Amino acid sequence: MKCLPLKACFLLSVFLVTAITLPAQLKKERDYQVAVYYFPDYHIDSTNEKWHGKGWTEWELVKAAKPRFDGHQQPKVPAWGYFDESDPAWAAKEIDLAADHGIDVFIYDWYWYETTGAYLQDGLEKGFLKAPNNHRLKFALMWANHDWANIHPTPYTNFQQKLTDGRVSAQTWDTITSYIITHYFNQPNYWKIEGKPYFSIFNTTRFIESFGSLEQAALAMGQFEEKTKKAGFPGLHFNCIDQGMTDNSLASALGIAVTRTAALRALHASSITSYNFLYVYDLSKAGWPTANYKNAIADNETYWKSMSHKFEDVPYYPNVTMGWDVTPRLIQTDKFDRFKGYPWTPVFNGDNTPEAFQSALQKAKEFVSASNLQQKIIIINAWNEWTEGSYLLPDTRTKNKYLEAIKNTFGTK
Repeated sequence: MKCLPLKACFLLSVFLVTAITLPAQLKKERDYQVAVYYFPDYHIDSTNEKWHGKGWTEWELVKAAKPRFDGHQQPKVPAWGYFDESDPAWAAKEIDLAADHGIDVFIYDWYWYETTGAYLQDGLEKGFLKAPNNHRLKFALMWANHDWANIHPTPYTNFQQKLTDGRVSAQTWDTITSYIITHYFNQPNYWKIEGKPYFSIFNTTRFIESFGSLEQAALAMGQFEEKTKKAGFPGLHFNCIDQGMTDNSLASALGIAVTRTAALRALHASSITSYNFLYVYDLSKAGWPTANYKNAIADNETYWKSMSHKFEDVPYYPNVTMGWDVTPRLIQTDKFDRFKGYPWTPVFNGDNTPEAFQSALQKAKEFVSASNLQQKIIIINAWNEWTEGSYLLPDTRTKNKYLEAIKNTFGTK
């Protein structure tokens, strides 16, 4: 056998080292799990038709949006058009796009009200779960149990008619949890952490208020966990979103002093996260008509660190928000002149570039690494919050650049 020339031996050794180390490097990158909130109001729903008229979807607000000041980047025009997310063919395109850019999980904003029952379910049940490639992504639920108000659109007075209440009865809670276990937890691609199905609640204060006391709310959550165990799982991973959950809000809702720490412990919270940057970044003091994206990142980075110290036994998963512009949810002929509370807020307009977004992702990645979390999870707002200006789906201006920022930071599967 002839010996290979020295140059060939060198090239062969480089190839072998690369072949061995590259998969390990990629595997190390994928130690991180990237989950993205999905807002399913872009298909026809019978309850929406009762409230807003036949055939209505939130695409109507996206189409109607206009610039509200010089240089304002509205309207946002989806590169794929105004598609029906409940169509499994479209859902399959979304799944491929997300998986190809390093997203692991869609966390569906999920609705069930006392007065309506299931609401906005078809994006998940007829779209995602019927898509032939849904094995490429995991999914989970974030029960969006806030009151549903008519902000589609909102007048200059900021009057918001409450269409239904976010509180539920014990009987409805029992119905909801049985439905969730049967229809979702048993799906092979439902997101599980250490074998436990992930379930998140948007407004934990509202949940506790439903049952009249922290003790009764804890009992209700315990019953859900027991049902989950009887279904064959080791338990429930209950994720608490911090939006609106403060010592003051709990005391106001219950009429007695209750701390956030006590509530988290009583409910056996497995983790904490945020829905978006705006829980931390004070838009009332951020200027007008624009706010500063880099300041929002800095404020949230400080908050992540404070949460990791405050609740050392309950991990905090950082949220990175892609953008913020709620002006499509305003009557477009009204003047846009001052802060009045949601949705009359300043916007991120141009400074939340793909590069700035990638910088925020990198900071979140470094935070979960430094925190030595068993689960390195980063949660992003959002896949398709078009009327809040936070979306990863391509528009005609930036195409796939925000998705590429995720891929650049975390790699792909």
